[in-house]
Formats: sequence, structure tokens, C-alpha cells
Amino acid sequence: MSDPTPAAPAVPAMPEYPPAEARVHDPPAVALGNASLLGVGYLMLRRRRLAVAAVAVTVVLVSRLASTASSSYEIAVLVWWAAVVAHGWFLARRGAVRGAVRGQRLVALGIILVVLLTVGLLRFEASRIQRSVTEARESGDCAQVVSAQDRVWFGHRIADAPLTARGDDTVEACDRLRTARAELATALGGDTHALEAGFGTLASVLAEPGNEKTVQATLNGFLGGLPAKDPCDTVTVTDWLRDRKRSHDVLDGSAATVRRTAPAALVGCGDDLMADSSWESARTHYERLLDQYPGGDLAAKARKGARKATLSIELANVRDLLAGGTDTQPEYCSKPAKYSGAKPMGKGTNRALFYGDNDAYGGDYTGKLPGSWKADDPANAVLVVCMGLEDFGTSVETCPYRDRDSGALTYVSFHKIAIPVKVYELRTGKLVANRKIQISGSSCPAVISYFTYGDSGTPPTTRYVTESKSDVRNAFRSLVVR
Repeated sequence: MSDPTPAAPAVPAMPEYPPAEARVHDPPAVALGNASLLGVGYLMLRRRRLAVAAVAVTVVLVSRLASTASSSYEIAVLVWWAAVVAHGWFLARRGAVRGAVRGQRLVALGIILVVLLTVGLLRFEASRIQRSVTEARESGDCAQVVSAQDRVWFGHRIADAPLTARGDDTVEACDRLRTARAELATALGGDTHALEAGFGTLASVLAEPGNEKTVQATLNGFLGGLPAKDPCDTVTVTDWLRDRKRSHDVLDGSAATVRRTAPAALVGCGDDLMADSSWESARTHYERLLDQYPGGDLAAKARKGARKATLSIELANVRDLLAGGTDTQPEYCSKPAKYSGAKPMGKGTNRALFYGDNDAYGGDYTGKLPGSWKADDPANAVLVVCMGLEDFGTSVETCPYRDRDSGALTYVSFHKIAIPVKVYELRTGKLVANRKIQISGSSCPAVISYFTYGDSGTPPTTRYVTESKSDVRNAFRSLVVR
């Protein structure tokens, strides 16, 4: 009998391990890893594609949240966060082993703590910045608002998008106020369109809560520029502000500035217009001050200015009437007007402006009058004397004359020189005399000269006397001397 075949040595049994594709993970660790929104849980599961996809979605959502600060994206981020946490837990739970990978929890917990700490610090710093923005806004300092908000960076916008968005809104309001300041600065030059646009911008910013102080500061800056350099521009601005419909807010504070600056502006503009000979407009400005501020300190000056403007208007009108007309009779003689600045007619010599049919100064007659009787301008005249055509007045003497050639005898009658005159008092424009004056003179000279016409060789039978300077003065004296 042969020896039995020796038995093969026993091989010790190998412990069982799950296959690589069936590795187990701790669900809490994976959930914590995904809670970081960085795909860490998926990396623990060796799901790299899922990790990359998760990070991509997170980046998109967070970027949109940071750029829009929309509540819908906030909700989307929360939903996404809950989804990746739940999904990571679900994937890890299939084949989870307690205690086998507890180290993963520590890694995940460490990552989520870093993320939370970073987000917390960023939110804390964002709140400090927002507090600085709010304080600057409440003090009306837009420059400080912009300076504070400039400290915000992308990390702050990710950590607390709504809070940083409020700062952006405040900066945007300040940008609009900067536009309003530019418009109102242009308005100081008398541009009412820019003024309306500037106040429209202020009103729109004021309608947003929290902007009262910054609007007030912008308005105060504009009102501090009044009065403008040109008083007439100031009048234009204050007129618009006065007519502006009350809004029952800080913008109504412009009314006090109007009361402070308008009176002096009205007088100053009136004075400038007077200097430019714009008397009608000047008088309008003076009279507006008297209507709007009758008891003001400048009322007396405005009354004086209005009086001066009225006199200038009247004087200009009189000059125009005296310069116009037909032939040598000025329009004034048929359409008299007053010049209240002229002296009233009274005792003594009343200087006059003489106008007649022979020439602008009454021909040879007024040339023989004393210079003290005549004025050269309505500004220093008392009377206006309008002289009509000369005619034969009272007969003085009739004398016979024999023609030297034919020997014919002719009787020639000599008459005073009759001149119709109208005398107006310049101060009132009223007619104070309407009659004929007669100039006396010498008659019946030894020899007379005459021109013959046609077959007639006889002299005219009526002639004027030959006047002297004293004769002319005696005739006109009653017109100018009282």
C-alpha cells in the first residue's frame, strides 16, 4: 500500500475589502463638504465631474447675486446649497460605514469653518462700510459716501450682496446729485431750463428714502451761489423759484433765499437796464420790487429808480416827436406829450424850443431872440413853441411909390408880420397859448425893390414891415417871459 499523498498546506483566508468603485464614505462628512459650495463632498466621493459642475454653478449663482443683489438669486443660492448638501448625503449614504472614514468629517468641518469664518468676516467688514456710508449720507456728505463705498470689493459683494447694493444705491443717488449740481450751476447764469432740470433731479432723489440730507446739502450749495454775478440773472432765478409750486419738503427752503436776494437783484437789474437805456424794462423791475416788497429797505431806492426811468421814457418820447414830422413842423406840434422832468412854467424866462415853417428854428425870427430864451434840448426846456406860416397882420401905413421907368403911381400898404403860434408846456404837454403874434417894424422906405411878373410892371400893393431884432423880441417876449 502506497503512502498517501501529503495534503497541501492550508492558505490563510484573506480579509474582504470592497472594490474601489464601492468605496464607502461618511454621509455627514460629504454633506459638510458640499455645504461649503466648493464641491468638496463630491471630491470625497471621487466625483470630480460633479465637483467641477457644482463649483461652476456656484460661481455663476454667486456672480449673479453679487452683480444684481436680487432676492431671487439669494433664494437660488439657498436652494442650490440645500440641493448639493442633500445630494452629497444621498450619494454617500449608499454603502456608508460608521467609523471607517471619520477623518473626513474633520476635513469637511475644517473647510466649512474656514468658509463660514471668511464669509462672516467679510459680512462684518461690509456692515462697517455700510455704516460709514449711512453716516456720510445722513450728514449730507456725498464725497464721503463715495469714499466709503469705494472700499467695497467683490468679496464683500459675495458675502452680503443686499447690503453692499444699498451702498451702491446711495452712490448712484449722489451721482445724480452731482448732475443736479452741474445743472444748478448753469442755472445761475439765468438758464431756467437748467434750473427746472436741476430741481427735477433733486425731487427724484428726494423721493427715495434716506436722501434728505444729501439733497439739502446740494440745494444749500446752489442757494449759496445767490445772488449771481449778474443781478438780472438773479432776478430770472428768483422769479422761477417764487413761481415754483410748493412741494412741502426741503426744496421749499428756497423761498427764504428768494426773500433775501430778490429785492437787491431787482434794483440792481433795474440800474443795469437804466445804464443800457432799456428804460421800460428798468421801470418794470423797480415797480415789481415795490409791488412785492413795498415795505422793504430798498423801496425808496426803487421809487427813485422808477421815477428816473419814467422821466427817461418820457424824454425819449418827446425827442422822437420833436425829431419826426413833415416839412418843418415836428410831430409834437400835432401830438404833444409830457416830460415830467421839465421845470414848470413860472415867473421870469421860460426857455423854449422853437419850431417854424421856415426852418427847424423858426427862420430869421428866432435867430434874433436872446440865447437865454432858447433851449437846445427838451431836457432843459420849459416850453415848445410851434410857429405857423407868416401872414399879413395889421396895416401900419400906406405910401405912394412911382415907378422909375413908367412913372406909374402905386400905393403900397405895409403890414405887421403875423405868425400863428401854439405854445405847449413841456412838463404837462398842455397847450398854454394858441394865437397870432405880430412883429412890428419900419415902413414906407424911400425906395422899394420888387420883381415884375409877365406884363405887370407895378409893385405889389402889400408888403411886410422891416423888422429889427428888438421888434422880433418884443413880439415873442410874451410867449416866454412871464
